[in-house]
Amino acid sequence: MNTFLAVRARGITKSFGDVVALDGIDLDVAQGRIHGLAGPNGAGKTTLLGLLLGLAAADDGSLEILGVPVGRALAAPGGVAGFVDGPGLYPSLTARQNLAALAALRGRNARTTGIDDVLEQVGLIDVADDRARGFSLGMRQRLGLAAALLTRPRLLVLDEPSNGLDPAGTKHVHGVLTRLAAEGTAVVLSSHRMDDLEALCSDVTIIATGRVVFSGPPGKLAAENRELDYRLLTSDPRAARQLAVGIEGIRVKDEAGARHHADVLVVRALVPALDELVVRLVRAGVAVRELAPVVSPLEAAFLALTEQQEATV
Repeated sequence: MNTFLAVRARGITKSFGDVVALDGIDLDVAQGRIHGLAGPNGAGKTTLLGLLLGLAAADDGSLEILGVPVGRALAAPGGVAGFVDGPGLYPSLTARQNLAALAALRGRNARTTGIDDVLEQVGLIDVADDRARGFSLGMRQRLGLAAALLTRPRLLVLDEPSNGLDPAGTKHVHGVLTRLAAEGTAVVLSSHRMDDLEALCSDVTIIATGRVVFSGPPGKLAAENRELDYRLLTSDPRAARQLAVGIEGIRVKDEAGARHHADVLVVRALVPALDELVVRLVRAGVAVRELAPVVSPLEAAFLALTEQQEATV
């Protein structure tokens, strides 16, 4: 069965004067999936999000959104909602009034448009009658998400949706996005936070200097054959160090942070060598209490790919 593509972009280019923001971008976003967009500052992420929202038009290439070819007109395609560079809000209006004003602009009746429902979904129902000017950054982000949900979008485009959120707020927003995807909405989100992408996304596209350097499942990116630094906490740090230095392919590192925690060993290794270390620790009766990457595999791969691309420019 073919998967319906909410976004199909081929060879998209966009320049601003002499600056090439997007240079032959291809992008596929499947319906009912959360697709992450990552890249360093200035990579072209915001420009691409703007194209998806109808805020700009590509100079060249083809773009289909929800099965409809997008031309050169600046207009948001039907069924698309979201925000770039933070949501636009009326600071003197309450959260509920902001959403009512948006509903009115779209010709909808505020009484029947589901305002309280979306405020409940994003965890803002208790502050529905507070003015937006007093909202924190995280609360403004959640109100922007509520505004997007009012339209019941089939494609939701979000720029740094977890910006300013505390852990509880992040969990709340993650739950909303996961539920939307399960109900069939395609979600495209840009984020600098690799933990967001790992937790949410079935696919990730990484852009550097206006070009795609990777697109696919995060697991495929993270599983590429590269060494990583791992934190190792055991019941016998001295024995663990002795075993580690005796295994080919493992380097014990004296990290500044580890020196302040004598029980923590930092090793650099490929996964097979790390597996061998765990086997030897268990055989020696040394308990492994923690084994985790110092930097997540996705973040390490992201840094390697973007640095490599920037070095070739």
